[in-house]
Amino acid sequence: MIRIGRPLPELPPTKARPDWVEADPRFIEEATRRAMAREGGGWCVLDDSRKIGETPRKLRVAGRDLVVFRSDGRVVAAPNGCPHMGAELHQGRVENGRIVCPWHGLALGLEGHGRWQCLPTHDDGVLVWVRAIATETPTDRPILSPRPARFVSGVVRMAARCEPEDIVANRLDPWHGTHYHPHSFATLRVTDKDPDRLALRVSYRAFGPLVVEVDCTFHAPTRRSIVMTITGGDGAGSVVETHATPIHDGRCAMVEATIASSDRKGFRFARRVAPLLRPFIEQRAARLWVEDVAYAERRYALRTGAADDGIRSGALRAVPGSDRGAAAGARRR
Repeated sequence: MIRIGRPLPELPPTKARPDWVEADPRFIEEATRRAMAREGGGWCVLDDSRKIGETPRKLRVAGRDLVVFRSDGRVVAAPNGCPHMGAELHQGRVENGRIVCPWHGLALGLEGHGRWQCLPTHDDGVLVWVRAIATETPTDRPILSPRPARFVSGVVRMAARCEPEDIVANRLDPWHGTHYHPHSFATLRVTDKDPDRLALRVSYRAFGPLVVEVDCTFHAPTRRSIVMTITGGDGAGSVVETHATPIHDGRCAMVEATIASSDRKGFRFARRVAPLLRPFIEQRAARLWVEDVAYAERRYALRTGAADDGIRSGALRAVPGSDRGAAAGARRR
């Protein structure tokens, strides 16, 4: 490996133990349990802010079909069924800021119509959110971790056969990084192991033998989000937000936002060409999540008893190499 970028201070020597020993299932489960006990405010991520426009879209959140579109720049999310005779509104059109039913032309707006009412939404400039879970104590806005003021961002969204808990658990198991994603991570060392916050030193593969070494933390600001923050090295202050949105029982959407920043002079140019950089950011994230979705789906199958290979659901331990095969299968699909 050839390290490039800002050098980091040497870490104190430690007795090396195999990653399969360090990745204690009990610790990961406790960290996941604590994350899932946090507040959510009722908010769920819908998608990349850039992908919500005046063309109506149908998105399912927490068992409800919603129609989502922009009205005078504001994001509108409401039941997808027309209150007149149940037509799917996402098949209609937006006129004068209203969604027009494709069957009989009923125009519906922010003021609502009887039991048909819009849900609260929030556009943070990177992601669009909807407050769709009524069983949680509502907050006025989503609970967000600090983000850099100037950044280049990319967002990926994938559906998974699992629940938000399994996406969160995947992010709270960093020890799989170099084994499951060797194309992206050269080295990884957990430097502080706490159920509420993990600290790591990671070497990311840049190109060929070139790697960039950073210090970072992982924590859960809400029950459906995990945030990685770079705390040292190039890109300090950059964050990767992973959000899990329930679709219905046994299915959820993973939405990940990479929000990259730098204090280097060249970053000003990078911001100007952000539309050109965004596909590369998203492609790299998607490659990781093809594999991590397979991990989350495997965990869901184990804990719900759907796994058919005889491993007890309480163990939550995969046979070595089995997840890699699942990821390969996901790529073929």
